[in-house]
Amino acid sequence: MFNHELNSTTMNKDQALPWDNPRFRNWIAVARACQVVNQRLARELAALDIKVPHLDILANVYRHEGISQQDLARKLLVGRSNISMLIPQIEKRNLIERRPDNDDKRVLRLFLTDKGREITRAALDIELKIIEMSMSTSSTDECNLVGDVMNRMIENMSLSCE
Repeated sequence: MFNHELNSTTMNKDQALPWDNPRFRNWIAVARACQVVNQRLARELAALDIKVPHLDILANVYRHEGISQQDLARKLLVGRSNISMLIPQIEKRNLIERRPDNDDKRVLRLFLTDKGREITRAALDIELKIIEMSMSTSSTDECNLVGDVMNRMIENMSLSCE
């Protein structure tokens, strides 16, 4: 005999609530911390007239000059269409330029302009200040532990998606 109430995917009165689970509570804390940091970053980047997704692109192009749009999308874990929508906004402000690849003219490579390099450095300084502020509540060992745990989680989740 099948007991629908006990085997249902919906919660019943005998099931523990998710917020009683330490993993759930701690995951919510991580998500909220990330959201608060991103909100603060967005507010401070407004002075440079850029948004967080723009900084993600600019910082990656700064670090990997000549990256293709496809490789950038893969690094940022977004679709190529997202990148295709954001790049023209940044390009219009003369922060980035697209150049054809020397070997494959179908591929566009991304480069910062001088203005783009200047804005990116200023934005990275803002981001670093916010990271320092948020992580100042942790010792170096705790900070490293957080990073180690998040990297293990990323690896675990990446393996389960294959």
